[in-house]
Amino acid sequence: MAGTARFRNMNTRGSRPNEPMPGKRTRPRAMGAEGSILVNAPVSDVYERWLAFEDYPKFITAIKRVRKLDPNHFVASLRFNGKHYEATLEMMLRVQDRRLAWRTFSQGHTPTHLATGVVSFLSHHDRMTRITFKLTSSFGGAVARRVEKYLRNFKRLIEKQIRESEDA
Repeated sequence: MAGTARFRNMNTRGSRPNEPMPGKRTRPRAMGAEGSILVNAPVSDVYERWLAFEDYPKFITAIKRVRKLDPNHFVASLRFNGKHYEATLEMMLRVQDRRLAWRTFSQGHTPTHLATGVVSFLSHHDRMTRITFKLTSSFGGAVARRVEKYLRNFKRLIEKQIRESEDA
């Protein structure tokens, strides 16, 4: 074993699998959740409403303002845990009346904060739609509770608008 002697006094052990590399900052751990709700509205109306990113502050309470940059990019102002963030929201996937997917990435000062979302729409009988919302966020803190809240808010919003349009 002539070759092994060369390594006898060297530290050849690297970092352990789930430990950060020495000198490297750790990123916040992403948390994910999924929720589902049945709304009393046709799938095409639900899909179009969810596609209106400028209206996200009406049901996603962490988003305070959205400004459209181009058909697939938006700037969102968020307030979360008492802090203000600016993020770019990028539409990643659109499947008409079936699915939307997007991601957000920060603008500058918080490069590690990221969220991704996928919303699926399934048409049910009697103009009903099942919405399934998956959210992954590195902002942390009760992601499952936020998903439930956002879905309930969206249900109230879309059903109110459907009632108002039928009454008009």
